[in-house]
Amino acid sequence: MAELTNYDDLLTAEKTQTLKETDRKCPACGGVMDFDPATGGLHCPYCDYQEEIKTATDKPERAEELDFASAELTGNCDWGLAQKTVTCKSCGATSVYDALEVASECPYCGSNQVMEANDVTTLAPNGVVPFRITAQQAGANFMSWLKGKWFCPSEAKRSAKADKFQGIYLPYWTFDADTDTTYTARYGINRKVKHGDEEKIVTDWHNTSGTYHHFVDDELVLASNHHDSSILNMIEPFDTADNKTYKPEYIAGYAAERYSLGLKDAWEKAKQFITNRLRALIENKIRSEHNADSVANLAMRTAYSNITYKYLMLPIYISSFTYKGKVYQFMVNGQSGKVGGRSPVSALRVLVAILIAIAIIALIYLMTN
Repeated sequence: MAELTNYDDLLTAEKTQTLKETDRKCPACGGVMDFDPATGGLHCPYCDYQEEIKTATDKPERAEELDFASAELTGNCDWGLAQKTVTCKSCGATSVYDALEVASECPYCGSNQVMEANDVTTLAPNGVVPFRITAQQAGANFMSWLKGKWFCPSEAKRSAKADKFQGIYLPYWTFDADTDTTYTARYGINRKVKHGDEEKIVTDWHNTSGTYHHFVDDELVLASNHHDSSILNMIEPFDTADNKTYKPEYIAGYAAERYSLGLKDAWEKAKQFITNRLRALIENKIRSEHNADSVANLAMRTAYSNITYKYLMLPIYISSFTYKGKVYQFMVNGQSGKVGGRSPVSALRVLVAILIAIAIIALIYLMTN
């Protein structure tokens, strides 16, 4: 993953002054400190020294909403297997990383590498939702979750290790906007009609139209195409309001990824999510206003205004294990501890469950007849 081109500097790494914006040296022992989810500050794993992360007086505590219309860098940045070269600020070693990697650790002196804020090809994150649970807690949550998977083979449960979780920050866009929607639709009201001894339901249809205003707050869009979005959906939601203005200290000791889905395309995807939500809200509005039983032929036209965005880094833990040649990936929400993933299924256990269900149905039938 990395290539050392300045080995002599490694020998004098402890004498090199480290830049505060990219690395944190422990003032007690000189070791590299990492972000500690338990305290929300920096922690030295060598001497247990702790330090609070202070917000700059000239910056807000939380990430600011940025104006979408004035954003300059809006395109995608999917470089695939492209690489970038980063020079360690502490020991001078040169490392080669995947182009989308934001933060890493120098493999030679432990210094934390972070994305430079003056990168001209991508936007820098303006907010971070810090880890709130530790890797040990994530592992414990995972094991509890896996034990609850009754159909998972015991051998697979034994092969899944709770100590292999990697903490990583994933890039997300969030959008705020005012929406004003004009709509037309038909709503149906059911009534019972008797024809002799038979009774059937008849629906009377009526036309309706109107307007609907809705404020969208923090519509979340994953800005990476390198992860299983279906598993990520399992561990949502994230409390995006619990964010901090971006500082390298918050991702110290963790990996992080730059966005590959640009701001403009992310907004188009966000509008799809918003449209689906508006459709459900307007259908509920029509049902409530007209005491309707059903809604059909809903047509909408939505205008967006006051659009703002944030570029946030959200915390997850990733792990996987192999069972019978197949890899099963798991994720844990680094903020809430919620677990998501897929587990192997034992055909024998499924068969036993089906037989038990059949036996219960048969018993109920015999008791009621």
